[in-house]
Amino acid sequence: MKKLLLAFAVLPIAFSSCVKVDIDDSTHNNGGNGGGCSSGSKQEQIICSRIITGQIADNVTLPKGKYFLKGYVYVTNRATLTLSPGTVIVGDTVLKGALIVERNSRLYAEGTAAEPIVFTSGRAAGSRVPGDWGGIILLGNAPTNHATTPTIEGGVNAQYGGNIANDNSGVLKYVRIEFAGIASDPGSEINGLTLGGVGSGTTIENVQVSFGNDDSFEFFGGTVNAKNLVALATADDDFDFDNGYNGRIQFAVSVRKPDFVDGGDAGNGIECDNNAGSTTAAPRTRPQLSNFTIIGPNSGTAAANHNYSNRWRRATQFVLRNSILMGHPDAGFSMETDETVGDYFVNNISEFKNNLVHAGANPYRSTSAVATSAQIKAKAESEGCVTYATAEEINLENPFYSTNPNFLPKAGSPALAGADFTGMTGFTATTHVGAFGNTNWISGWTNWDPQNTVY
Repeated sequence: MKKLLLAFAVLPIAFSSCVKVDIDDSTHNNGGNGGGCSSGSKQEQIICSRIITGQIADNVTLPKGKYFLKGYVYVTNRATLTLSPGTVIVGDTVLKGALIVERNSRLYAEGTAAEPIVFTSGRAAGSRVPGDWGGIILLGNAPTNHATTPTIEGGVNAQYGGNIANDNSGVLKYVRIEFAGIASDPGSEINGLTLGGVGSGTTIENVQVSFGNDDSFEFFGGTVNAKNLVALATADDDFDFDNGYNGRIQFAVSVRKPDFVDGGDAGNGIECDNNAGSTTAAPRTRPQLSNFTIIGPNSGTAAANHNYSNRWRRATQFVLRNSILMGHPDAGFSMETDETVGDYFVNNISEFKNNLVHAGANPYRSTSAVATSAQIKAKAESEGCVTYATAEEINLENPFYSTNPNFLPKAGSPALAGADFTGMTGFTATTHVGAFGNTNWISGWTNWDPQNTVY
């Protein structure tokens, strides 16, 4: 597992045996065998024991309640797992709980603003730490740029990708994923939400990933679109795109915790590659992103591995418009490799327009001879971007890490105007840049202090 710079206490785990439904749910944590619940259908066994384990090969619908995810659980055989609003899924910290939805199977986790669905740690409130359990992995049949069908990372025995762009892996709406990222092997952590070859028939809306031990959201190929995403206190990258991802995401916010970051890989707001080999294999990775608010630690005492607001590299293409980058120490808009810089600076295939940009150093950064950092800055500012010497000039209410943030622009903030959606299809036009105008869409369903929440 990666070495992390963090400030959490780890307390001993209590073991006990599992009993039936009418119990103090805390006795289930990290123990139990579902005694007396071994007969009946898979659905009946889970409802009886409150334990989710093994394979789900038939359709299962779970009523609102608290369930315990033990080991790697695969939804397979074209089955559908449906979770009711208000359900809490507790990931086992000993058996490395993780939920893997294989190709042709589906997860319907459709909460509401009043009753979100929560996936969280099996530890008690006050003792949870990043990497307590695995995470959620959705796998679909949408295209990737792999030459052969790949296996998803994280020690998972499941493949992803195909040729069905509109493939449907289900629905995630009003979902929180907390303290994920346990390593199956050293250096092989699971992300909070991993999307491998997931198609545009899938719905991903109003999802918060908090205190993850790897990335919050990672997209390996696929065409899935998303909106209203929240990344809180991520160890590695908040949003990571690879292997030919082509989709649209609008309205997303990420916030870094100054004293918490990966001790190995540097942590970025966005990291994006065409593939690990830096080739131009098709389809080229080209996320289309608008109305992001990417918040760095903005602290001189932050852990050293906090890195860039944006890191575009390895021959990727991209679109990032109408967004806010602020508070990262080492760079704001950073590009690496000749192919990446060339497709932005020369070919105009990539776009970086109408953004507000601040960084502790290097608001604009290029490591390619195709264009210097100064040339990149000039191009960005000619296309509606504005550069700020301090994060405070962007004038948001209370954007940096806390248990009660407020990302809305203050009166007179430059974020209240300046958006431009010319040539963009599939997006909701706004006048404001960044994730928020006058509507606080995170209200009611998000949690900014999950470490101390009693479930």
